Amino acid sequence: MKIEHLGIAVKSLGTSDDLFAKLLGKENYKQETVEREGVTTSFYDLGESKIELLEATNPESPVAKFLDKRGEGIHHIAFGVENIYNEIERLKKAGFLFISEEPKDGADNKLIVFLHPKSTNGILIELCQEKGEEPS
Repeated sequence: MKIEHLGIAVKSLGTSDDLFAKLLGKENYKQETVEREGVTTSFYDLGESKIELLEATNPESPVAKFLDKRGEGIHHIAFGVENIYNEIERLKKAGFLFISEEPKDGADNKLIVFLHPKSTNGILIELCQEKGEEPS
């Protein structure tokens, strides 16, 4: 398991992309909308891990609700895993709660699932696996 990316909720991708491009000294490598989640994402490659900026595309999306409640900032930590199904089972047995136990398609060619913050000290944790990679 490794930190795949940090998700940061932002009010404006345009403003935040300018800021992070200056901060990191490089442009984003991808911008993508995930309609089902009501979000547009912007990714910055940092070698072993990434930064994902998240802008809400509708006022009912989880990111919009996060921004209303907490403002801009770290939204989630994503851990890259080799076999998302094995990790779900392992973590369920260890007593962790999930927002949904069924992985779904996410941004950046990933299969994703979220652990409920009630079981992770208030931190939203995402597990992600590259789509097309055979689980080991």
